[in-house]
Amino acid sequence: MTDPVRPRAMAAIGKLPSLGRDAGSVRQRVEAMEHLLEGLVTIPGINRKLGLDVILDIVPVGGGAIAAAMGAWMIWEARNLGMSRFQMARMLGNVGLDFLLGLIPWIGAIPDLFFTSNSRNLKIIKRHLDRHHPAGATLAG
Repeated sequence: MTDPVRPRAMAAIGKLPSLGRDAGSVRQRVEAMEHLLEGLVTIPGINRKLGLDVILDIVPVGGGAIAAAMGAWMIWEARNLGMSRFQMARMLGNVGLDFLLGLIPWIGAIPDLFFTSNSRNLKIIKRHLDRHHPAGATLAG
C-alpha cells in the first residue's frame, strides 16, 4: 500500500537530489548545496543573494565552523569525482579563506556576503564535470 502523504510532501519540498554516485547525481547535490549556502534569498535593492553561509557567520563560535564543514562536503564530493589535488587545494583555500573571514564576530558576515567561496567551488566542479563527464552536462538558461 502506498502512502498518500509522501507524494504531496515530496512535491512541497521540490525535487530532491539523487543519492547516486554518477556524475549527474553529484552535480545535482553540489548545485543544491551551493544554492543552500549562497543563494536562498535575494536582498532587495542591492540584488545580492544571501544564503546559509552568511547567516551562520552571524552565530558566534560555531556558525562559521558549520558553514565551513558544509563547504568541505563539496570538496569531499569533488574528491569522489576524481578531481586533481590542485583543484581540491584551490577549493580548500576558498573554504579556508571564507572561514577566516567569518571568524570576526558579526562583522565577518559582511566580507562573506561578497566572497562566495561555495559558488567559486561549484564553478571548479562544473568545469571538471563538463570536461570529464560531458554526458551529465546541463545547459545554463
